[in-house]
Amino acid sequence: MSPRCSAKGCRVDASWSLIWNNPQLHVPAREKQWVACDDHREHLSTFLELRGFLRRVDPLPAERP
Repeated sequence: MSPRCSAKGCRVDASWSLIWNNPQLHVPAREKQWVACDDHREHLSTFLELRGFLRRVDPLPAERP
């Protein structure tokens, strides 16, 4: 089963991995993940980036085991 977009109410398959960390709550080595569809990638990235949480955005592999 493909991961679904993390945007509220979205049920579309995700194609992006948004890696983030809240430095006030997490140790620096910890990485959290949201996944996003093409339509919500920018919105979710901006949300995390404005808070200083976003580390990187990676494409999800096309085939997952």
